[in-house]
Amino acid sequence: MAAARGRTGRPPLTEERKTEIRLEIARAAVDLFVTQGVAATTGEQIGRAAGISARTVWRYFPTKESCVRPLLAAGIELIADSLRQWRPGQPLDEAIDFEQRAEDDDRLLAGPAQATVGALVRLTRTEPGLRAVWLQTYDEAEPAFAAALAERAALPADDLRPAIQAAMFNAALRAAVEHHAWRTADDRADAATARAELAATLRTALRAAAAGLT
Repeated sequence: MAAARGRTGRPPLTEERKTEIRLEIARAAVDLFVTQGVAATTGEQIGRAAGISARTVWRYFPTKESCVRPLLAAGIELIADSLRQWRPGQPLDEAIDFEQRAEDDDRLLAGPAQATVGALVRLTRTEPGLRAVWLQTYDEAEPAFAAALAERAALPADDLRPAIQAAMFNAALRAAVEHHAWRTADDRADAATARAELAATLRTALRAAAAGLT
């Protein structure tokens, strides 16, 4: 009997490499959307900017607008983990290390996209496709936050109270990010200052919502 032939061709991509490719696509899409607009941007251009084919772009994302999701969703699990570790009696705005999260996101968003994520958020005001992705990202984050709050309070996963708390918390985060992005449209502050200002805005939003999160 002939010996079985070994597998040929490229080895399968690791999950880590797939994540890197998604981020490369996202960075390329963000830069193109900000510089030339969504309507003028094609999947072929995104692929070229990311160093891949348009076919690969569509393998990872169903639409060009959805390409930005990895950047918008950055940090969701980190925040959920912070909620699980939120100590009783600790102010909510002190429970999450927003400065560290911002530094982590900077490493995640390293490159041209770092300076344009705020511009991307501002684009969600006028681009319905991006707005839909932006809102969907927060919709999908909400169950993760609810599960973390339920775990923290030793409540059943389907309890209504953490779901309501997560909705308030999620809305506060989104409002803060949008407020910061739109208020600093012409801001030329350095990266460290911008991180500190965003962290302060997020804390203000959480303090405003904290009355319902006790």
